[in-house]
Amino acid sequence: MSETSPPVIVTDNPGASRYEARVDGEVAGFAAYRPSGSDVIVFTHTEVDPAFGGTGIGSVLARGALDDVQARGEREVVPLCPFIASWIERHPDYAALVRDGDADV
Repeated sequence: MSETSPPVIVTDNPGASRYEARVDGEVAGFAAYRPSGSDVIVFTHTEVDPAFGGTGIGSVLARGALDDVQARGEREVVPLCPFIASWIERHPDYAALVRDGDADV
């Protein structure tokens, strides 16, 4: 994303069970999830519209979704989605959100 690019807004869309990254109101990508109990969110799939590929939307989306989970407190993440899992590996400050052990998800 360049300094002249429109801002990326990441919001939770609980009705669709996904976090959405929007650029100028258009969905540029999403991170699908499913709740597992009241304290676990399982990320299952992340997708960025090809028109926005290579622009960093995926990273903004991952950070925004994980920041929201963290802000809600007392929730853990199970990153079944390979993109979210690898993003967390590259950003170890988010590792504390990951549920330890073999979660029943």
